[in-house]
Amino acid sequence: MKQANSKQALWSIVLAGGEGTRVGYFVQRWLGRQRPKQFCTFVGTRSMLQHTLDRAARLAPVERSVLVVARAHRQETMTQLDGRRVGTVLFQPANRDTAAGVFLPLTYVRARDPRATVVIYPSDHFVYPEDKFLDTVREAVLAAERLHDRIVLLGVAPDRLELDYGWILPGQRLVHSGTKRVQTVLKFLEKPTAQQADDALSNNALWNTMVMAAKVETLWELGQQCFPELMERFERLGRAIGTSKEAQVLEAIYQTMPAKNFSSDLLQQVPDRVAVTELTNALWSDWGRPERIVEALRRIDRTPAFPLEALSSPFAPIPHENGLAVRV
Repeated sequence: MKQANSKQALWSIVLAGGEGTRVGYFVQRWLGRQRPKQFCTFVGTRSMLQHTLDRAARLAPVERSVLVVARAHRQETMTQLDGRRVGTVLFQPANRDTAAGVFLPLTYVRARDPRATVVIYPSDHFVYPEDKFLDTVREAVLAAERLHDRIVLLGVAPDRLELDYGWILPGQRLVHSGTKRVQTVLKFLEKPTAQQADDALSNNALWNTMVMAAKVETLWELGQQCFPELMERFERLGRAIGTSKEAQVLEAIYQTMPAKNFSSDLLQQVPDRVAVTELTNALWSDWGRPERIVEALRRIDRTPAFPLEALSSPFAPIPHENGLAVRV
């Protein structure tokens, strides 16, 4: 078996197709226009997308990276990629929920390297320090290559009760190569009740970061098992890649593409095919609320790149998103 650090069969998929609507009102107040949060620079000089691409490039060579964005954001994307290499950039014709967002880039990886291992990164997450985060991703890659038939997710130990987060109830320890504990998954909880979340917290449940490592063939098999009608369309696309009909087929399959959610329609249906390893010694935050952005930057003593006056007026009520936790 090839080692994860050899980079011989490791690919990166970066998901950047979202609209960031839950912080849209804050971005509008700050910039005077709408911009999806993955394209925003909340701290330092790089956007969240640029941070994610640079982070992914530390584990897998850039020629083995695939970025998926919404077609409507083509101009913004190309501006942000100026001077930054990416192996393949895919412009998704329409938003058909998160399963299509994952399996579109996976189709292109599979066409080139069907035996590869992939790491999937959402582009709107903040992590600090990156070295500790990447250490855990490396361990997840090793576990995915050793276990082979499982998706390996990164989980975060919660520091409070949250009802709108995705929770993972871990089970027994699995045999693996590496220093991190990798556990089975007993159950996923999406938007639990207060009692369910309290019980999950008491039973050492983890928040689901949706950062994951897996073999391409494992993800493909699970997709065929959970939503065959979606996968049939991506099979058609896979056969057309590299031909004169590729663009035409991509357009056609999205015309009738079913909307499927990767979490509820796949992960929750096959918990026995998923494993989890805990991210420790690092801060992780899905910046779905301005308050979370400010709190994360306060914890690491960084100055926001946006004026604090943008936070002064009352916020519109919005749902929570996967959030913030640190265990040192």
